Amino acid sequence: MKVHLRLRYEMNRQLRTTGELSLPDYDVLVALISDERGTLSISDLATRIGWERSRASHHVRRMAARGLVGTEQSESDRRSTQVSLTARGRATLGNSSPGHVELVRAVFLDPLDERRRSELAESLERIYDALIEHGSLPRPVDHP
Repeated sequence: MKVHLRLRYEMNRQLRTTGELSLPDYDVLVALISDERGTLSISDLATRIGWERSRASHHVRRMAARGLVGTEQSESDRRSTQVSLTARGRATLGNSSPGHVELVRAVFLDPLDERRRSELAESLERIYDALIEHGSLPRPVDHP
């Protein structure tokens, strides 16, 4: 728990220092840019980043007000809101990512040799699979 909390603190601090993003903003933008269409429903976005739907909805509203994402009603389901990455969101993510990646590498990967990185990756995949199997959030669309 202490590693998780400290790592999130440091990542959030770094993103705030080098740009206008918080770590939750970064999570949303990465989820959107990682989608082949670049657009996700609020529900799919929430599932992908491990948030409650209401939290995602409120956060997206604040990001839309800052011009980082766009929102529109789904044409196929008027009850659903689609979220997309704007040009400003893409540029902001591009400006913030190098420093973020550098920090994660420095504090999370560089201290480990290749064998330990491999073991860590395998262990984290097993833990993630168990979270998907036994967790309360819907199964992510990118996880079989």
